[in-house]
Amino acid sequence: MNILQITNKVPYPVKDGGAIACMNLTRGFSFLRHKVTIVAMNTVKHNITLREIPDAIKELADFKLINVPARISPVSAILNLVFSKKPYNAVRFISGTFANELRKILQTNEYDIIQLEGLYVCPYIPLIRQYSKAKIVYRAHNIEHEIWSRTAVMAKGIEKWYLKILAKRIRLFETQLLNKYDLLVPITERDGTILDKLGNKKPRHVSQTGIDSSMLIPNVKHLVHPTLFHIGSLEWAPNQEGLVWFIENCWPDIQQKYPGLQFFIAGRNAPDWFKKKMNQPNVVFLGEIADAYEFINSKSIMVVPLHSGSGMRIKIIEGMALGKPIVTTAVGTEGISTTSGLNIVIAEDAQGFVNSIAELIEDRGFFDKISRNAIEYIHSKFDNLTSAGALIEFYKKHI
Repeated sequence: MNILQITNKVPYPVKDGGAIACMNLTRGFSFLRHKVTIVAMNTVKHNITLREIPDAIKELADFKLINVPARISPVSAILNLVFSKKPYNAVRFISGTFANELRKILQTNEYDIIQLEGLYVCPYIPLIRQYSKAKIVYRAHNIEHEIWSRTAVMAKGIEKWYLKILAKRIRLFETQLLNKYDLLVPITERDGTILDKLGNKKPRHVSQTGIDSSMLIPNVKHLVHPTLFHIGSLEWAPNQEGLVWFIENCWPDIQQKYPGLQFFIAGRNAPDWFKKKMNQPNVVFLGEIADAYEFINSKSIMVVPLHSGSGMRIKIIEGMALGKPIVTTAVGTEGISTTSGLNIVIAEDAQGFVNSIAELIEDRGFFDKISRNAIEYIHSKFDNLTSAGALIEFYKKHI
């Protein structure tokens, strides 16, 4: 097959959930000998040149980067709020330049499948219809309005008011785009069910983000136990609010119980206000790190205190694949079908987090059981080539 993936940011470096979801599938398609092209918006925030992409990555796909600023501007956000009914998140990615370049690509190439990576490239469906006979696939990375609705619940004051308006606009935007594609590919069954309830009538296939077992190799050689850690995009609001909640509501009790215990936080693009919040006793803020897997292997208990967000948390998948006992919420493990006490630990309030962390620190048998079961579960359910192969078979049925 000749497959075109369209995304609103360059999926390299592969350091956040969206990039991982895109590139893991690209890798799977390529290994299965399909031809892949990636057309990506090269935004100010995630700007990169083709020269910066390693040859090994460029061998997987033909990368076409199109400059789209997509700047986040408070003034533009206010003007959008007053004079538009469209969500500001989506408007930022509607670009005449991108449309023109995409049209040229479609006029000079024929594709079997055009896969839209996420909600914010769906506005280009009418243009694709005009210039291509390919089947159009909406790959839903999450339920976008759900992220903002949950974030609004956690917010206060004017921020809460704005986020509630934004969430309503995104929900309308999301529902208006339903069925304009030919095929729906949600990342989780839960997301697929929600989109069906919202009105999806098109054939769908759940394609979870897979893992490359050749890269995710558990290694306890440099493990420091006990330690706590978190790794993820620190520009993502759900990660920020979850960690602030943990530091304010859980960390004081944990520190009192285990005075020497350290909590390591790694992730890119953390704002200054967040770094100040993390400036607490025995909290080690590392920011962006060179080797995520080496970092994860060296620490013992992963903490993911998510109360908002949607879709699948890729870092939880990676952490489990590397044998990390993870303490998270039900929101954190949505779409992964884990079992608390068997391959993960789910806690819903501050005392639950404190007690769960204490049990993993004090009961090494429980720690080892969660670790072993996590590895086995992820490697049996999330193999990347299996996921990519099943998706290809779904596409073949509908071409």
